[in-house]
Amino acid sequence: MVSIVERTAGFEAVLVDLRDHVATITLNRPERRNALSWRAYEELEAAFRACSADPEVRCVVVTGADPAFCSGDDVGEIMAGPKPVSKTPLPVTYAPTPAAMAALECDRPVIAAVNGAAVGWGMELALFADIRLASEKAKFGELFVKRGLVCDVGGFYRLPAVVGPAKAAELLFTGEVIDAAEALRIGLVTEVLPHGELMARAQAMAGKIAANPPLAVRHLKAGLSRFSYGDPREIGAWAIEKIRLLMQTQDHREGVASFLEKREPHFQGR
Repeated sequence: MVSIVERTAGFEAVLVDLRDHVATITLNRPERRNALSWRAYEELEAAFRACSADPEVRCVVVTGADPAFCSGDDVGEIMAGPKPVSKTPLPVTYAPTPAAMAALECDRPVIAAVNGAAVGWGMELALFADIRLASEKAKFGELFVKRGLVCDVGGFYRLPAVVGPAKAAELLFTGEVIDAAEALRIGLVTEVLPHGELMARAQAMAGKIAANPPLAVRHLKAGLSRFSYGDPREIGAWAIEKIRLLMQTQDHREGVASFLEKREPHFQGR
């Protein structure tokens, strides 16, 4: 059996540590506020798959290297840069984001320790967790509409169940960024802590979970997922279909250009 440490030894954009049955996944691009590059997406997917494959892992904590949790896609690379060249034809049917499904299908409890901005796909990543703890410095925002896009599977699959359909609609339609206090008020997070205490609290909670019978805990997680949410693969595939459609629009190009040029966008509805 290959351990999670061996599986992730060559990673750079994502760091993985295992102590006392708790795996800690840390996004490690602090100079980019942990924005996700293509490599970061691949390593994040592999890290969650490795957690599910290693019997030593009983709980997972996901966080970011200060000063941010995850600022979403690296716009310059993901949206404005050249796309990776596939060696195989694009599938006729759409599939969910691999990193999203790896996080959602991880059968170990996942705690998000949100230490700063969790916006765009960073908020999606927080939503994939079973429990969200926030630093007082945390901020949350589903910014996709600002780029002329829809959210990924987290915004459709988890957000309405966590905060209610009306509040989810408000966050998705406006793209508003909320602070940690508001996130606590609407139930997006369960605790807000002083910044310096966040990781200790997350590790303590993870240790308490890891001390319980691991098979029972996994079945509890499976039951919660089965009866609280919908089908993530169906929702995720639908989201990717709409994202690819919207990426061809002028409004998306304007959203990206205005972000890179640091100006207000002017959307045309086409």
